[in-house]
Amino acid sequence: MSTHPTPFIVQQDAVRDALPALDVRRALSAMFRALHEQLAVQPPQSLTLFPADAGDFITYLGASADAKVFGAKLSPYIVTGAKPIITAWTALMSMETGQPLMWCDAGLLTVERTAGATALAVEHLAAPGARRLAIVGAGAVGQAHLRQIAPLRAWESIQVFAPGLAVASDDNAAQRAAIAALDPRVTISATLEDCVRDADVIALCTSSGQPVLADGMLTKPALITSISTNVANAHEVPPAWLPAMDVYCDYRRTTPASAGEMKLAAEAHGWSAQNVVADLAELVSGTAKLPSYERHAFFRSIGLGLEDIAIAYELYRHLSARNGMAK
Repeated sequence: MSTHPTPFIVQQDAVRDALPALDVRRALSAMFRALHEQLAVQPPQSLTLFPADAGDFITYLGASADAKVFGAKLSPYIVTGAKPIITAWTALMSMETGQPLMWCDAGLLTVERTAGATALAVEHLAAPGARRLAIVGAGAVGQAHLRQIAPLRAWESIQVFAPGLAVASDDNAAQRAAIAALDPRVTISATLEDCVRDADVIALCTSSGQPVLADGMLTKPALITSISTNVANAHEVPPAWLPAMDVYCDYRRTTPASAGEMKLAAEAHGWSAQNVVADLAELVSGTAKLPSYERHAFFRSIGLGLEDIAIAYELYRHLSARNGMAK
């Protein structure tokens, strides 16, 4: 008879209930510090195609000797006769016993770790006197970014823009209310130009495959953050901008080969991965050169398996404490 405890199986509703108790930024900070100290390993993600063009799945791997866990997030794309099915689940295992600890729905956790990585970058890269925050995108990812970034500076204004959001209607009433409830400083901008004008920090939280920002929109040097979407070579800033920016990323060994604007800038605009100033591991460790803000700073994340493992472990610690188990 096995003496190992039964692994947690955590569905989406239980994850949602636990989210307010998770210290996402602390968990990610500890993980990136471990990565810098070579106490964590980030293998490349892998894509596996299903037979007969039925879809695929991506495996996001990670191992942390610091937390004594390893695991993988599996994210399938399943072709159907209608809308494809996209899910994500994370398997968390013990590096000490080799036994499974938890199997959890990773949809909401992926949103939170994405916003948490951006927030960690803003914490380290934004100018101490930054006062104007702009968030472009108002869906679940944009709202998570707002939650994560709002406490980091004494923002005097927080502008939020998404197409159609400025026009009050029954269709977007719930979204407008959800955004307004997140922070009393929030103002919904009528246009993208109004949102980003004079901003110190601009968080791009869209699923766009083409640049969101354009020449002439920004009136002063700013920190611009950008995330990934599943569109091929997706990029939220013009690739031509990169040679004139201080460029940072989540992990320099993997991001430049995957991020759309970095690939395109390398192909057509003379930019090189060698131009990455620092990644999150270096920023968290205190070894990175910080922006001078004589020009724009740009932070690009693609998402890491270690981020998925770190936030899953944070969830596991919370559930274990709640159930009176040793962690």
